[in-house]
Amino acid sequence: MTRQRKLLALALALSVLPGAALAEPFVRMHTPDGDIYLELFADKAPITVKNFLHYVDTRRFDGAEFFRASTPKGATTKDYGILEGGIEHHPEKLFPPIAHESTAKTGLSNTDGTISMARNAPGTAQANFSIAVGDQTYLDADPKDPAKHPGYAAFGRVVSGMDVVKEILARPTDPHKGEGVMKGEILAHPVPILSVRRVPESAVPKPPPRAPAPLGPPQPPPTIIGSPAPAPAQPQ
Repeated sequence: MTRQRKLLALALALSVLPGAALAEPFVRMHTPDGDIYLELFADKAPITVKNFLHYVDTRRFDGAEFFRASTPKGATTKDYGILEGGIEHHPEKLFPPIAHESTAKTGLSNTDGTISMARNAPGTAQANFSIAVGDQTYLDADPKDPAKHPGYAAFGRVVSGMDVVKEILARPTDPHKGEGVMKGEILAHPVPILSVRRVPESAVPKPPPRAPAPLGPPQPPPTIIGSPAPAPAQPQ
């Protein structure tokens, strides 16, 4: 068998390994405020993930920014909303728009920590994205009428670094910047995204183990209504 045939056979063998086609890429966003790690759902939203990774692999996200922090009007806390980032002011870095992958078809939802594509009309998404802080399921497609309410294409989730996302979301916005629904939602000082790179799953920080709840004093066994009281404990 020639070397080329051996390599082809190896590639075919790897392609049919269990789980090989469904391996989820992991990505690290490096910012001055800390790192944000993403898991991308390539099996559920392949078009959107491929597009996102195209920007990652060509390093076009290096120097991007988190520029929009959208929270409910009048909210006194900053633990609920949408953080938007991307290549807002670098049209020379943009690839062509991609087809819209509706949540009605992917089965994904814009819940807490979900990353989805920003867009105007469906089919115009390019490089801007948003991260949900708290459940934002109103951004999902309406399963009863996805054509009228197509929603936004979810394609991954934050697996580490939501504290960084919330810290950026809480930064001051400029009341004079932005237009339309974005009026007053533009960060006074956008946060740079220094680099975005693929990483192995082993490089993703694991959440700290939860401390076990302290044990309280021993309690007597419960008495079920209508049953006899438990017999007193016999001395040993």
